Amino acid sequence: MFLGNALQALYNTVDSIWVGQFLGRDALAAVSVSFPVIFATIAVAMGIAMATTALVAQHAGARDMLMVRKTVTNSLLITGALGVVSSIVGVSMRIPLLRLIRTPPEAMAQAQSYLGIVMAGITATFFYNAVSAILRGLGDSRTPLIFLTYATVLNIILDPLMIFGVWPFPRMGVSGAALATIIAQAVSAFLGIRHMAKIGLIKWEREEWTLDRQIVGQTFGIGLPAGIQQIIVSMGMLTVTSLVNRFGAVVTAAFGVGGRIDQFVTMPAMTVGLSVTALVGQNLGARKFDRVREVVRSSVYLTIGITGVISVVVIAIPHVLLRMFTSDAAVIAEGTKYLRTLGFAYIPMALMFTLAGIMRGAGDTVPSMIISLVTLWAVRVPAALYLSRIFGSEGLWLGMAASPVMGMLLNYAYYLSGRWKNRVLTRSTFRRENLPVPDIQDGAQ
Repeated sequence: MFLGNALQALYNTVDSIWVGQFLGRDALAAVSVSFPVIFATIAVAMGIAMATTALVAQHAGARDMLMVRKTVTNSLLITGALGVVSSIVGVSMRIPLLRLIRTPPEAMAQAQSYLGIVMAGITATFFYNAVSAILRGLGDSRTPLIFLTYATVLNIILDPLMIFGVWPFPRMGVSGAALATIIAQAVSAFLGIRHMAKIGLIKWEREEWTLDRQIVGQTFGIGLPAGIQQIIVSMGMLTVTSLVNRFGAVVTAAFGVGGRIDQFVTMPAMTVGLSVTALVGQNLGARKFDRVREVVRSSVYLTIGITGVISVVVIAIPHVLLRMFTSDAAVIAEGTKYLRTLGFAYIPMALMFTLAGIMRGAGDTVPSMIISLVTLWAVRVPAALYLSRIFGSEGLWLGMAASPVMGMLLNYAYYLSGRWKNRVLTRSTFRRENLPVPDIQDGAQ
């Protein structure tokens, strides 16, 4: 799963590397400023994916494969509908959104071009996330990795061809980077859906593709709070981006590049959090509560150990990491301030992800939504706004570093309360087929 997330981050980062190294500061700022808008667009779909992982894991733990299959088809139907709506809204609203977050004028034309293409193909991204969520719920993290590897290699090949116009492609600049990403994502989604059909998780008979009121209700019951949590996060990102953009293209580019590095630093913790969601869900579904405690203890130790080592590296040599993206001295200097400030918040951020994964596995997503609301809008945004007026761009980074600490403390307090244990959704009355779980690993081969 970690390798899959690393490839996913690399997949997105390749655009920034090519654009930053060869198209310049303004083009890098255009890609950087688009990312929070894209994240905001996929927020609800991410919530549905989290709900799908929890439901699939719990039904698989209860060995009810009929409900697993129904959850899969309902998730794909919901994902497709959300993807179409998001694509239409994203393409039509991209310019007002970019203006709303005060995109630097010198980056505006390239930003709306990049964002428009990504939004047009966002449904493919939604489907890949859904496929990954389903297979994670079954404990299969290898198969999504295989498909994502194909997509990442394809993206790396297509990026320079489409950016620079190597035959038979025209020179497209940042638009070529966006198109290469969407094509590769669509290939990954197609391969994932074909695989699920091959191992029997999807059947193409018409009666299989009907919405089940109970499953839809459970999916949105878990997914909407998780989706709202992601919207809260994305709105916070957009607000902070708007504050960042006031300082010009240099700070915007540094913020974007720093955020890409953040992805890799926090990735082990996010991976552990996703693993915890599947393991907690399966063990709660099987009523093995002692193993839930073992999962929690091991995941905390693992998260602190890995993130601590990476944090030391980032704080010690930020300029080396930044030079992978840009040779602009001003951007590197500002990015160094960003990384050395945020570096001290990586461990609290990592523990926050892990603790949230426990609650997601139990299907208890409302507290995480409330905690996100508090940490972003009562801590991060006000602190970034206030401190930026005193310390300039460095105040922004200090404000951003404060919120993970509060998020970790609030998540830990709720975990200690034990209330999340009462949110298990699978019950013996749901079990209509007591069938063995298919050997997904063999299916992947």
